[in-house]
Amino acid sequence: MTNFTTPLLPEMAEIWQQTLNWKPNSQQQVQFQQLYELILEGNRQLNLTRITDPQEFWEKHLWDSLRGIAPQRQFIPSLQEGASVIDIGTGAGFPGVPVRIVAPNCKITLLDSTKKKITFLEKVLTELALTNAKTIVGRAEEIGQQSQYRQTYDLALIRAVGAASVCAEYALPLLKQGGLAVIYRGNWTEEETTALQNAVTQLGGVIESIERFSTPLSTSIRHCLYLRKIANTPAKFPRPAGIPTQKPL
Repeated sequence: MTNFTTPLLPEMAEIWQQTLNWKPNSQQQVQFQQLYELILEGNRQLNLTRITDPQEFWEKHLWDSLRGIAPQRQFIPSLQEGASVIDIGTGAGFPGVPVRIVAPNCKITLLDSTKKKITFLEKVLTELALTNAKTIVGRAEEIGQQSQYRQTYDLALIRAVGAASVCAEYALPLLKQGGLAVIYRGNWTEEETTALQNAVTQLGGVIESIERFSTPLSTSIRHCLYLRKIANTPAKFPRPAGIPTQKPL
C-alpha cells in the first residue's frame, strides 16, 4: 500500500553516474522508493533508523550501501553472476537490500539477531518481489560455527556493527577462501589499521584495500575496508557470543 504522504526520494541520476559509474533503472528507482516507504512505516513500530529525510536517506542508506560494492571496483566478485552474499547485522536491511536491488542475480542472506527486524525484512523482500534473498535470525558468533553457513559466502558485508576487528571475526569465518569482506566505517586511522592487521592475520585474511571517500551531498568522510580471505579461519573463530566485543583480537 502506498502512503501518499511519503515524500519522493531524489533520483540523483547524475550523481549516481559520476560517483559510481552506474545509475538505477526505472524499476530499481521504484524499488528504492518502496523500500523508503516501508521503512518509514516500519519505524512506527520498530526503531529502524533515525534517518528519514529523503535526501539524507538517499545518501546515508542507498548511496552509502552501494558505494561499498561500487560497480567499478575491480576486486569485488561479479555480483551479476550469482555471487553468494551475507549482510551481517543487517538491521533495517542496509547494505543488503539495496545491493540485492541492483544485483538481482546475487543470492543474499540478511542476518540479524533481532527477530522483529528480520520479520520486517521478510515483508520488505515480499513487497519488493526480491527473490534470491533469505533471512536468518541469529548471532554472527553462532552462525559462523555452523557448517551450513561457515565458508559459504563469496562476499560478506558488515556496516555499523562494532569495532573493525570484531567485524572481521564475524565475517571471515563465513567466507569461502578467496572471498571478500567489506567493512563500512566512518572515520579511520593508521593505528586502527595496525590493530586490524593483527586480527585479520589470525583469521586467515589480508587487508586488500582501505578506501577513503566523501559522501556526495554532505561531504562526510567514509571508509570501506576490504579484507580478502586467503587461508582457512582456525576453528576457534568466531569465539562464543559476546567474547569478540569484550576481548577484541
